[in-house]
Amino acid sequence: MYIEPFGVEIWMNEWETRCALNLAETCVESLTIKELLQLTGKNDTDLSGLLTMRMTYGAIEGSDRLRDAIAGIYDTQARQNIIVTHGTIGANMLVHKALVGAGDRVVAIVPTYQQHYSIPESIGADVQQLQLRENDGFLPDLDALRDLVVPGTKLIALTNPNNPTGALIERPMLEEIVQIARAAGAWILCDEVYRGTDQHGAGMTTSIADLYEKGISTAGMSKAYSLAGLRLGWIAAPQEVIEAVSIHRDYDTISIGVIDDYFAALALEHREKVLARSQTITRGNLSLLEDWVEKEPRISWVKPRSGTTALLKYDLPVSSKEFCVTLLSETGVMFTPGSAMNMEGYVRIGYANNPDILKKGLALVSDFLARQPQ
Repeated sequence: MYIEPFGVEIWMNEWETRCALNLAETCVESLTIKELLQLTGKNDTDLSGLLTMRMTYGAIEGSDRLRDAIAGIYDTQARQNIIVTHGTIGANMLVHKALVGAGDRVVAIVPTYQQHYSIPESIGADVQQLQLRENDGFLPDLDALRDLVVPGTKLIALTNPNNPTGALIERPMLEEIVQIARAAGAWILCDEVYRGTDQHGAGMTTSIADLYEKGISTAGMSKAYSLAGLRLGWIAAPQEVIEAVSIHRDYDTISIGVIDDYFAALALEHREKVLARSQTITRGNLSLLEDWVEKEPRISWVKPRSGTTALLKYDLPVSSKEFCVTLLSETGVMFTPGSAMNMEGYVRIGYANNPDILKKGLALVSDFLARQPQ
């Protein structure tokens, strides 16, 4: 089976261990186990409980404790609507493999995480892309979506909050997308891995699984929860999807690690504290980034309303890859080129790392831009 090379992941694999200041990182600054214990009101002595944990496969679908904790993030989901996966990337793969067949129409709202169009394309699906536009605030044109979602469409795939733009589809527009999907009988797969990072209020985007009887939410511990090292994600979906996914999951997952299960459950049971930390970082850093953009005449953007990333449009006569490689070689600062996500003329910045790293990196980018010919 041929599948397109994964542009963003190839870029990250090549450069993220070779940079000095990683402003391409998409996860909120990672927690240590010690910090997680402190946030959850525990200490080093609580780790002694792990000493008697037997290293079996554990619960195949995820422990009841973990699935109950995940269900608690949603308004209408229960344990039986949850299955645990190897990261959100595993969740997305399983949904596409379980639901999409050759010839099925899939409408992918792009830019997005490349899984959502390259996997169905590799299966032989009829993939139609709806391009988000800057002048729409990187929100979908619903008339264009209606034209693409014809009767019999199998799946609409999107990310919300959006990666890479940071755009946020709020409940009223989500409900309109649900109406479009329902009229065509389509499933909606919404990759919600950045859910919990909205810039205002409680920070929790409305989930598609709570809005639509054919809504499928995928998410995980990596972005908003700062625990990418657990490699743990999940699917929240109607029972028929969970059953279909389970058949495929037996072939490539079996179960997730019992230690990962334990720490994910602990974090989600105390999610208010974990997310409060994340929101302090993302909201403070976005303010820093906004101040920087306003002072840079060769940079423009649509300010993100959620997530951990933004697209920066640059005014230089070079490709985005050339821009990023030159920036790396001269300053050690890493961005992600827009070409890796079919958005030439832009670079993606991640603004959820340590504020000192962001400040230092942006200062070096300013120096770099000032040296470029007019």
